[in-house]
Amino acid sequence: MKSLRFALLAGSAFAVAVTTNAPAFASTADSAAVAPQADEASKLAALFAEDDEATLKRNPLNALFRGDMRYADRLGDYISDAYFDAERKAAEANLAKLESIDRARLDPTSQIAYDVYKQNQLDALKGLSKEIMDLTVVRPVNHFAGFHTFYPTFASGQGAAPFKTVADYENNLKRHKEFITLMDASIGRFREGMGSGVFETKLTITNVIDQLNTQLAQKTEESPYYGPVTKFPADFSEADKARLTAAYKDMVEKGLYPANQRLRDFLRDEYLPLAREGVGLSYMKGGEKLYQYMVEQTTTLPLKAADIHNLGLSEVDRIKKGMEEIKTEVGFKGSLQDFFEHLRTDPKFKKESREALTQGYYDIGKQVDTVISSQFKFLPKAPLEIKPYEEFREKYEAGGSYQQGTPDGSRPGTFYFNAYDLPSRTTSGMTTLYLHEGAPGHHFQISIAQENEKLPAFMRFGGNTAYVEGWALYAETLGYDMGLFKDPYQRFGTLSDEMLRAMRLVVDTGLHSKGWTRDQAIDYMLANSDMGKTDATAEVERYIAIPSQALAYKIGALTIQKLKAKAQKELGTKFDVREFHNQVLNTGALPLAVLEKKIDGWIASQK
Repeated sequence: MKSLRFALLAGSAFAVAVTTNAPAFASTADSAAVAPQADEASKLAALFAEDDEATLKRNPLNALFRGDMRYADRLGDYISDAYFDAERKAAEANLAKLESIDRARLDPTSQIAYDVYKQNQLDALKGLSKEIMDLTVVRPVNHFAGFHTFYPTFASGQGAAPFKTVADYENNLKRHKEFITLMDASIGRFREGMGSGVFETKLTITNVIDQLNTQLAQKTEESPYYGPVTKFPADFSEADKARLTAAYKDMVEKGLYPANQRLRDFLRDEYLPLAREGVGLSYMKGGEKLYQYMVEQTTTLPLKAADIHNLGLSEVDRIKKGMEEIKTEVGFKGSLQDFFEHLRTDPKFKKESREALTQGYYDIGKQVDTVISSQFKFLPKAPLEIKPYEEFREKYEAGGSYQQGTPDGSRPGTFYFNAYDLPSRTTSGMTTLYLHEGAPGHHFQISIAQENEKLPAFMRFGGNTAYVEGWALYAETLGYDMGLFKDPYQRFGTLSDEMLRAMRLVVDTGLHSKGWTRDQAIDYMLANSDMGKTDATAEVERYIAIPSQALAYKIGALTIQKLKAKAQKELGTKFDVREFHNQVLNTGALPLAVLEKKIDGWIASQK
């Protein structure tokens, strides 16, 4: 899973709308058409560039994550009425300007950019509508998504924020002040929900309280916020070190910790007693309408929860048959449930330490590096770092995630894996997890897009969950083609991970549209997979916290697999898997309908 910390609207900049490896959709235009096409492309480029600059000013974290330090002394607002009003006005103005551009006069790749940009603005307006915001803004924090989960690592010296100069350290102190404002503003938003009858769940709020308690229990010197002053750059003067150390200590003790404590105390004493018992959105005021909206936004397709639920049930049955075949292959006597328990408990499927688990992922990474070129023409320039989650946040994190690096490679992409409750972690799925979060999953998809400076910024740095997670799940299957699944237990591991994504279709829709309980969802996952209870619980509580997100994986992967099969069938011996992957990746994370149209055009151009 790509790391989800907070909702930032995608910015927009456009140098040229044609990629180096763009699909050959159309024949060369005649000379009479060249000038009008160039004029419309220039207008489009100007719109994208103007919007991108304005977006970065409103959303300074977007800039910082790109390595753009012009607004590094700001964290941003992201929660006030003024912020949302500015975002709404920007989307409306962007659509008005887009209407003045003749799409028909654009080259085919620019037309893709036009369509994606238009859809992004329309989607932004939907999310900023009063009927949606009344159900979302008043629930600003849960245990999976919220500034309290993102910010400690970000500000620790081990995240995206740089700590190379005195100015970097001082910028961090300035951002801390805005973080404190965000925490207090979150209390205000929760109070609005209390007044309108829209509540978060007792489960998610209890988890948030636990997270905040964990952070507050750390001594100042052990806090991630204090981390930067424990390892100053060598060229800092002793005077600067002393001054900054005192300032950071003061900020932790008198600013950050009191802000976290205010939020913790409010949630514990005032909000929790009123929070809703039912974990699904169907139990929340307006929740049914919100869930349908979220399903369509997540999948980028007009799908219904009931249809997704049934698709999930059929995929679970199909994958179970494959698991039965592997159980027979390894000679295991007993039921599939017995085999699941064998995989959960047999010591040979465990790592004895965090260090051993880390080394295991290092070894997988080296193995992938030796065969990856068989599937890809272009590799990311950015390096990939592998490391476990920090202990202060690992309990509530998924099995793994990816944090993008900078476009210039100065900060590597990072594959995080979870070493919490190590005895519950099994080794059979390690290869698959690496393929998903690392290479060629999120690391390739995100890095290749953002390193392509010929793409508009909203295509380099933005995207949608169905494409992003769909690609990562599809990337898992490439382990077969790269010869990584010769061991039947590793093949079982990839089936287990595919089963997880199939179960998500069932469980997410079960929780939010069919009234399933937390325990009912956990039991379903344990009954149909080899997951341990710790992982199953974390997964289910994640779906409760961020409804619909889990649907994206399978929907996106099935779409890419369908397109691959179509290309193979229609092109026959002309099919080149390396070029297919290039076409899927080289224009960034497209809505699935747009991706289908693009690949259809590429297929036609290859015949």
